[in-house]
This record gives sequence, C-alpha cells and structure tokens, in this order.
Amino acid sequence: MQLQDGGDRNRFAQRLFAPLPRRYDRLAEVLSLGQNGRWRRAMVDRVVAAAPATVLDVATGTAGVALQLAARTNARVVGVDLSADMLRQGRRNVAATAMRGRVELVTGRAERLPFPDGAFDALTFTYLLRYVDDPAATLRELARVVRPGGVMASLEFLLPPSRFWRLWWWLYTRLGLPAGGWLTGGREWLRVGAFLGPSISGHYRRYPLAWTEQAWRRAGFKDVEVRVMSLGGGVVMWGRRADA
Repeated sequence: MQLQDGGDRNRFAQRLFAPLPRRYDRLAEVLSLGQNGRWRRAMVDRVVAAAPATVLDVATGTAGVALQLAARTNARVVGVDLSADMLRQGRRNVAATAMRGRVELVTGRAERLPFPDGAFDALTFTYLLRYVDDPAATLRELARVVRPGGVMASLEFLLPPSRFWRLWWWLYTRLGLPAGGWLTGGREWLRVGAFLGPSISGHYRRYPLAWTEQAWRRAGFKDVEVRVMSLGGGVVMWGRRADA
C-alpha cells in the first residue's frame, strides 16, 4: 500500500526511492565512500548499551539497521517506513536471515506512528529529518512512543564544520556523487546523487545542528549527545527520554 496523507517531502521521498531498493545497501556504501556502515554501527552502539527489550527503527528502508539491532541485542525489533518498495526488499532481506522471527516491518509515517505511547524501550532513525515537513513535530512524535528512560539514537548527514573539508565535501556532493551514482546505478542513482548535496545544504541552512539538539530537548530528551563522524560528513545523536 502507498500512504496518501503525507506531506510534500513524504511524497517526494516515496518517488525518489521507489526505483532503488534492490541495490540500495550496496550503492549507499559506494556513494558514502564506505562510511555508511561505520556510521550505522556507531548509532546502534548507543542502543545496544541500553539492552532494550523492544526497539523501533524509523525510516527502516531495506531493514539494514533493524537487522543489525536484532543481531546485536535480544530485542524484538519493529521497522517502519513509508515506502512500500523499500519494505518489500526489507522483508526479503529479513527472510534471508535467522532474525525473521524477531524483526517485523510495517508501513507508516514518522509524523504519525501507528503505536501507543511509550511502546518501545529504544528508537532509532536514519536519514529522516530532511524528508519531513516539520522536523520538530516529528521529533515530538518519535518521543511519544519511547518509554520514560528509553533511548533514542539517530544518524543523519552533516555539513563539515571546517571550511577546508566543506569545500571538498561540496565538490564531491555536486560533482563526484552524481557521477558515481550514474556509473554505479544508472539514471535513478544519478538523480539521487544530484539531489543529496543541495538537500543537505538546504536542510542545515534551515535547521543547524544546534537547532536539532535543542529540538531533541524540547521533544522530551535529556543527556543529548552528538558525535560528528568522518570529518563532518555524518552525525550520530542520542539521548534519553525524560521521566514523565
């Protein structure tokens, strides 16, 4: 099924990623210069340390993070994504592992999660906030389904803070990334490669990293921490849901 009540950014994300699922994980590694897997592990580390019994992975895509969570904890893991195409590939990925009894994938939107308050001990989300119309409201909705004392961790792209590295990042995202997308994935990945750089730049003009940290706190998280990855190409953030 396709969700029909999402915002403009939801609909754009559905169209952008619809042709990509079968090669998504491999190409994500290639186009991130091999960093995507390391960034994901750094995010999952923050959840593993909390030893949760239940975890929600939002924007689960092809279930890469959900499967890693299941492999590294004893938790029951639920993955949610608005793309039916990504979830179909995710279900194939889950079925090919020993985790299929512990990982469930469902269709849903981060802005309106189909779960009761405090339903999960921990929550993760990956590359999400650029695809929602109201990041602050989305963070509040994510917080709603995490129990008091539970952990939330995220991974997002970032703009390198150093002017030197930001110049090289700009050149890579505007020239190297589209070319790499075309060579490794054809027209669909050329489109993604050309989109990512301007999308990341535009997002941080509107929502700087300091704004995002404050939005986490306003959503109800405490002890919010940030780890900048790979000279500023990515950022892992985590915090603990405040007691009610």
